[in-house]
Amino acid sequence: MRKWMQTGLWMVATAALFAGGIARSESVGADASHLRVELIAPSTLVRGQKVEAGLHFMLESGWHVYWQNAGDAGEPPRLSWKMPKGIAAGPLEFPPPTRLPLGPLMDFGYEREVLFPFSMTVDADAATGNQVLAARINWLVCREVCLPGHADLELKETVGAQGEPGGLSAAESALLSSAAASLPTAAPAGVTTAFAADGNGFRLAIHTGRRESSAVFFPEDKGIVENAAPQVARPIADGVVLTLKKDTTLTVQPTRLAGLVELADGQNYRIEAPPGVVPAVVAGASAGKLMQQAGLALLGGMILNLMPCVFPVLFLKGLSLVNSAGEERLRVRRHGLVYTLGILVSFWLLVALLLGLRAAGATLGWGFQFQSPVFVALMAALLFFLGLSLAGQFEIGLSLTSTGGTLAQKQGYAGSFFTGVLAVVVATPCTAPLMGAAIGFALAQSAAASFVIFTALGVGLAAPYLLLTFEPSWTRLLPRPGAWMDVLKQATAVPIFATVIWLVWVMAQTRGAGGVAVLLSSLLLLAVAGWVLGRWPTRRGPGLVAMAILLGAVGLCAWGLPMLTSPVSEAQAPGAGGSAGQNWKPWSQAGVDAARAAGEPVFVDFTASWCLSCQVNERVALRTDAVQQAFAAKHVALFKADWTAHDDAITQALAGLGRSGVPTYVLYAPGTNGAGTVLPEVLTPGIVLDALKKLP
Repeated sequence: MRKWMQTGLWMVATAALFAGGIARSESVGADASHLRVELIAPSTLVRGQKVEAGLHFMLESGWHVYWQNAGDAGEPPRLSWKMPKGIAAGPLEFPPPTRLPLGPLMDFGYEREVLFPFSMTVDADAATGNQVLAARINWLVCREVCLPGHADLELKETVGAQGEPGGLSAAESALLSSAAASLPTAAPAGVTTAFAADGNGFRLAIHTGRRESSAVFFPEDKGIVENAAPQVARPIADGVVLTLKKDTTLTVQPTRLAGLVELADGQNYRIEAPPGVVPAVVAGASAGKLMQQAGLALLGGMILNLMPCVFPVLFLKGLSLVNSAGEERLRVRRHGLVYTLGILVSFWLLVALLLGLRAAGATLGWGFQFQSPVFVALMAALLFFLGLSLAGQFEIGLSLTSTGGTLAQKQGYAGSFFTGVLAVVVATPCTAPLMGAAIGFALAQSAAASFVIFTALGVGLAAPYLLLTFEPSWTRLLPRPGAWMDVLKQATAVPIFATVIWLVWVMAQTRGAGGVAVLLSSLLLLAVAGWVLGRWPTRRGPGLVAMAILLGAVGLCAWGLPMLTSPVSEAQAPGAGGSAGQNWKPWSQAGVDAARAAGEPVFVDFTASWCLSCQVNERVALRTDAVQQAFAAKHVALFKADWTAHDDAITQALAGLGRSGVPTYVLYAPGTNGAGTVLPEVLTPGIVLDALKKLP
């Protein structure tokens, strides 16, 4: 199938060639189909000296040119010369590429803009004066189809006997310098590599001397690695192990794996890995380790009920318990089991989505959906509409708390299920104690192990309510339902509306006043829809009008936010939480490494605006005078990693710590190169001060 598609692409390319899709120019630049190509070089050359030059492509959005190994289809750009005697040009050098999926194929190349550096040398006996250097450039540019092209360009150079080369603008010099700095380098002396055959593929070990959260391998040779197959990276203590799939056409065991390795911090190394011993990093964990982590997840799920994120659902379930106090024991237990099922199904869907997106190359973690302003808006709208119903504006047909009667029984079971779903949705901005390590472990394991741990987490979250439904003596202590229940039901709307206020605040952090205006407009539409439902509760026509208004509110959230607002810049953002301040620097791996190299202790706060646990920790612990004074006394470099919006680098840094969400706090002691100390998810001033006291 792959060979057939390659043939099809080349047939399209050949047809385009004969259709006249070729560009010609007598200048240093040429415009062609979907790109512009330029030669950048000094206009003055000097005998006996070497200069740097470059081949520059600027591409239309969605189109790409290729790396030296183009992948499953394509060809890299080629540059050939006709030069006067005594002047020569070196080969093109290729910056690190990106993976470019095309259906079942995988290309390696460049989008938007790329500069390929090369050198030019002038012999000591080269003729002086004006010289013409003629270049023929060939390329293949692709999107869904591939178009070959070429350009004939001429460089008019002045060769001098002495002096310095010149003639480049400041912008051209900066472009050449930036391209040269981005080129991959040979692996330094401290970095070693090895590969070993592993079933239908290879295990490639990259030992850098520190734990690496991820890596990507671009093979130099064709026909050895299946380019489109996912590359599974598993951190080890001194590096990372990549699992690669063999190409289906490979028949002879390779003697090396040569290519380019890109690490999580952006470092790129050219490697030639010989056969050798590779750490056996398996997808699954031992049964003992798996059970240990599942136990941590179970306890973490139970503690999660005490986190501020889950408070709104606790109010709903408390109301449900009071409602069920007079029911028969079997029906109460069924409600508890259905609520548990809602939680488990939600966790199973969440872990399936996370694993699927990660297999496709995305870097996501716990609570990732709150990084989307559209999701935040829809969540606020859902809770606001639920709060209106609880406050008495109207009755939701599918009540989350109704029980008793044949129809109400069905509604009650459905309500219990979706209350479990809601519990998971609102719980994801929080990470309870013991949860962080368990979730980070789960997402680094096989799918089966991940589902075991997330199932344990779900059972832990559901356990308190489920145990209450199975112990009738406890439910008998609850008061009997009566007229006072309406007052309690309306009071339950208060924490729901408080959660909506928090979500509006989160929107302000990421989308500013424009995002808040869109969200509040949606909430206004929901209030109108609720009024229509409350004014004409049983009529078909008003019901349809209310439904149309509801759809309008959802549409405004889904389409209005991306279209009518723009993300808040880092300079405008109010900050993700209590760690904001003049002593805190925005996190970057380079900044942390520089501070550690300078011998400073480093504290990193991985946080997000939508993480309620983060906000509580920062106000209770990190903002206190005692902790701030201790930071200053120890000369700790403070970094805030704001994960409010999606950030691949922060996600990878969390993975390197064995975590998959926030809050996460890590303290690096001065003069050490190893991993730092990860603090608990729930902080107190004492915990932070004790950790700081251990610093030298």
